[in-house]
Amino acid sequence: MLLLTEYRNPVRPLPNRIVMSPMTRLRSLPDGSPTSDVADYYAQRAAAGLIVTEGIWPHSTGQSEAWVPGLQTQRHVEAWRRVTEAVQANGGRIFAQLMHGGRKGHPLARVDGSWPAGPSAVLDDDHVHLINGGKGEPITPAELDRAGIDALVEQHAVAARNAIAAGFDGVEIHGANSYLVHQFLADNTNLRTDEFGGSIENRLRLPLAVVDAVAAEIGADRTGIRLSPGNPQFNMVELDPAPLYRTLVTELDRRGLAYLHLTDNDNYSALADLRPRWRGTLIANVGENRAPTTVEAAEDVLRAGLADLVSFGRSFIANPDLVHRIANELPLAAIRENLLYGRTADGYSDYPHWQPAEVPAR
Repeated sequence: MLLLTEYRNPVRPLPNRIVMSPMTRLRSLPDGSPTSDVADYYAQRAAAGLIVTEGIWPHSTGQSEAWVPGLQTQRHVEAWRRVTEAVQANGGRIFAQLMHGGRKGHPLARVDGSWPAGPSAVLDDDHVHLINGGKGEPITPAELDRAGIDALVEQHAVAARNAIAAGFDGVEIHGANSYLVHQFLADNTNLRTDEFGGSIENRLRLPLAVVDAVAAEIGADRTGIRLSPGNPQFNMVELDPAPLYRTLVTELDRRGLAYLHLTDNDNYSALADLRPRWRGTLIANVGENRAPTTVEAAEDVLRAGLADLVSFGRSFIANPDLVHRIANELPLAAIRENLLYGRTADGYSDYPHWQPAEVPAR
C-alpha cells in the first residue's frame, strides 16, 4: 500500500504518506492557549507521517471565532510547547497552521474585541462562535489599509518565529477555505483597485508577501502553504481559478517551500492542472466539500503521481489510531457529531484505539 510507504524526502523523511489535515475543534482557553486535552489529542495521532494543526491565529486581530487558539503571546508559546513535546515524544512531526480570519470574525468572538478587516468591505455571512456562548450575527468587515496589510504580514512572521520557539517542525500558511489569503485571491472578496486588487499580479501580492515574510523568518524548508482553488466554501467565488493559481504556484515553486497542500475541486481539477507546475512535495486533499477521504481515493492519487502525500481530516477525529486501522484494514469508528466543538475531552481526546472483540471463554 503506497500510503504506508516511507516518504524519502531528504529534508524531512516521513514514515508514511498519511497527513492529518487541519481541523478546527475549539478546545483552547479564552485567551487562545491550547489546553492539556489538545496535547493528548495530537499525541494520540502522532503515527501520522505529518500532523498539521487546526488553524491558529497569528494575531488577535485575525481571530476568526472564540476558542480558536493563538500563537501571539509567550503564554501561547509555552502552551503549544507542551503539545509539540507530547507529539514528538510519541515519534510524531507537527506543523502549525497559521490562520488569519481576515473578514471572518466578530468583536464578541475575539480576545481584543477588534472589528474584523479584509481586503474589501464584503459581508461574510458565517455565524461565528462568541466568547460568551451562542453565535454572532454576520457583520461587514472594514477594508484593510496599507498600514494594516503591512502589520498582518509582520504578524505572520512573528507567529512563525513563535511556532519554532514552541517546538513545531514548521508552519503551514492557510491560503484556503475562505480565510485571509484566500480572500485576497478570490473574485468576490477582493474588490480593491489599488496594488493589491484587480490583476492577477496584484491579487498575488499579499499572499506572496506573507509567504516571503514567514520563509525569511524560519526558512523556506520549514514553510508550507495550503490552497483550495475554486473552493466555494462560505460563499467564496472564483469563476476561473486556473490562470491565477497557475501563476501563483509557479511563483511559489521558485521559493523552495517545504510543501504545497492542495485541495481538489469538482469544478476545477487543481491537482491535475497544478502538479506539473510544482516540483516540491505536494500534499493532496481530496475530501474537501466531499465525502471523507477513503484509502482507495488516496491510493489513486498517489498511483497517478498527483501527490506525494495525502491528508485525511474527518477520519482522524474518531480514530486516533487511523494509521494502524488503515494498515490492518480495520473498520473506522463513527464521529459523535454533537461533540465536534466543545470545551472538554468529550468527543475529542477520548476516542479509543482499536480493541479486538473479546472471544467468550468456553
